[in-house]
Amino acid sequence: MGNATMGEGRACSPILERLVGDSGEASQVIGAGRSMAERALPLLQKSLVETGAAVTLELRAVEVGRVPEARARAGDCFAMAVVASAFSSDAMTMVLDAPAIAIMVSALFGGDADMAIVPIERELSHVEVDVAALVFQQAAEVFNGSGRRSLELKLPIAPALSGPEARRRVLRDGAAVRIVIGLSTPTETGTLTILIPQRVLLTRRNGADAADDGEAPGHWRARLSEEVMRSSVRLDATMPLGRLTLGQIAGLQKGQVLELDKGAPVQARLWARSKALFACEFGKLGENYTVRISGTQDEGQDFIDSLARQAGI
Repeated sequence: MGNATMGEGRACSPILERLVGDSGEASQVIGAGRSMAERALPLLQKSLVETGAAVTLELRAVEVGRVPEARARAGDCFAMAVVASAFSSDAMTMVLDAPAIAIMVSALFGGDADMAIVPIERELSHVEVDVAALVFQQAAEVFNGSGRRSLELKLPIAPALSGPEARRRVLRDGAAVRIVIGLSTPTETGTLTILIPQRVLLTRRNGADAADDGEAPGHWRARLSEEVMRSSVRLDATMPLGRLTLGQIAGLQKGQVLELDKGAPVQARLWARSKALFACEFGKLGENYTVRISGTQDEGQDFIDSLARQAGI
């Protein structure tokens, strides 16, 4: 009798999920996940190429699954990110396996794509975790979408997890859509796995479909855009000087001249509300100091430069 009761409890779990709207028909879920993946994949490919990673992406599978299965096929060495949204603490779970991380590190640091890549069979280094975090951030941005169908992910995402921390992280069980993306070079291949709970995926799609039935507030959107374009923000131009200890900073005095490090960037950055917009050069016009815009800010190159400084290259 006791065994029968336990069996019934397990069988009721999917039924309860259906009753509370946490899962849907498999065909509907897979269709929604595939549409999202097919829209996002070209954008992710472009984003990685602009960052400097010439890797090939392919959509390998879209299937129903459970959130805790995110780590099931990643092996012992992987990186993971759990992304929160405005209405869920775990709206997206992403896992990058060791071959994919090795491919990305090699691509970002100029490795020969036609040569075999040494596999990672140890705990990830800080640089490798940072590279995985870059992939997770770009994937979250393109999968997030916009408008009424947006997942409303909280960006930028939280730091990536690896090692014991990633293996011990408790993942809330629930029905999900599992999107498997292959990252490859001519000699190597790895996997990025993305799981989105069905309660998140179906809620956003159903909400968007319901909103589509109403009148689109195009005139309000146009007015809002016009007002936004007229708003003013403060611009700040900064130039990194290098690294100083707290003791050195405490000893700075008026009139002291600070020497730039040999490898310090020579260009200034033009910022608005903590967002770097342009690369600039300092100058002088008559009695006024000036900043001349030399180009748009290359976030990908800045990321690679920061990794190179961390690695001592």
